[in-house]
Amino acid sequence: MIQHIPIERILFIDIETVPSAGAWEDLPESERMLWDKKTRFQRKDEISAQDFYSEKAGIMAEFGKIICITIGMLEKNDTLKIKSFAGHNEKKILQEFGEIFNSQRLRDVILCAHNGKEFDFPWIARRFLINGMMPPVPFQMFGKKPWEIPHIDTMELWKFGDYKSFVSLELLAHLFKVPTPKDDIDGSMVSSIYYIEKDLQRIVDYCEKDVLTLANIFRRMRQEDLLKRYINLD
Repeated sequence: MIQHIPIERILFIDIETVPSAGAWEDLPESERMLWDKKTRFQRKDEISAQDFYSEKAGIMAEFGKIICITIGMLEKNDTLKIKSFAGHNEKKILQEFGEIFNSQRLRDVILCAHNGKEFDFPWIARRFLINGMMPPVPFQMFGKKPWEIPHIDTMELWKFGDYKSFVSLELLAHLFKVPTPKDDIDGSMVSSIYYIEKDLQRIVDYCEKDVLTLANIFRRMRQEDLLKRYINLD
C-alpha cells in the first residue's frame, strides 16, 4: 500500500529531453540512416524520416539528450525541496545529478515519476551509459523482475491493472484538484523553445512545476493534503 511508504524516502523526478541535433541537416549521415531504419515501421511511408525526426527524436534515448533533470524530496514539515540540473552539456548534467546519490539519505531512495518506468528511468540509465558512465544505483535495473523494482510510477498506479490506459499528469492534476500554473508551454514545445527560442530557463521552470504537481498528485493518491510550500535549492 502506498500509504505505508515513508514519503521522506521518495525522490520525485522529471526530465526534459530534446533531439540531439537542432535540425535534420546537422545530423551525421550515419545517424540519418540509423534513424530512417529504426523509425521506418512507425512512419509507414506516411511521413518522411526528416519530418519524423523533429517530432519524435526527443523521446528516443538513442537520438535525443537530456537538458534538464528536476528532483524534489519532502521534509518532515511537509516542505518540498526542489533542485534542477540543467544545461547544454548533457554529460555534466548527468555527472552532477549522479553525485547526489553518494549521500546516505539517497542510498535506498525510491524514485517516483509520471510514466517513469517507460520514460524517465530508462532514459536516464541509457544516457548515462551512452556518456560513458554507470547509472546511479537506483537506476541499475538490469535483469530485475518488475516486483524487484521498488520505484513508483503515478501513471501505473492509476491504471489499476488496465494496461491500455494512458493518462497525462495534467489530467490527473485536474481530477485530484491539484492547482497548476496556467503556463503557455507543454512537452511538445520543449524542443523549439530550446533550439529556436534558446530559452532554457523557461524549460527549467516548467520541469520544476511538473515535479511539484507530481508530488501533490502522489499525496492525493494517499489521501493526504496538498503541500503548503516548496523551496527551490538552486
